[in-house]
Amino acid sequence: MAKHRQGRLSEEIKKSISSFLINGAKDPRLTSRIISITGVDVTRDGSYATVYVSPVCLSDEDKSVVYSEVLEGFERAKGALRTQVSRDIKLRYTPELIFKLDTSMDYGRHIDSILQTLDIPQDENEEQE
Repeated sequence: MAKHRQGRLSEEIKKSISSFLINGAKDPRLTSRIISITGVDVTRDGSYATVYVSPVCLSDEDKSVVYSEVLEGFERAKGALRTQVSRDIKLRYTPELIFKLDTSMDYGRHIDSILQTLDIPQDENEEQE
């Protein structure tokens, strides 16, 4: 039963942070680019919530610089975000927010590029479909 509560709480935190990014963020590091909240993991006791963010980078931008700027922006807005979460979700204790980069999309693109370089013959079953 606790897992269901954690799942609901993580989804509510995700919604709250997303609405803050759209309506309440004033930091240009957070408002000048598209940022996806890809997931939220809440600890069993509800004291910490790890928020996974994925900023969209243009092809001419340095990803490490963009990622560090976005994380700095989230760290700077951590108090306002926690206040927003506490307003949106009625909890006795609002979880401490921890922000991390979600690099799974970059990793997926890297794996796809590796698979494209391999010379793997097609199966006969796949060719018929």
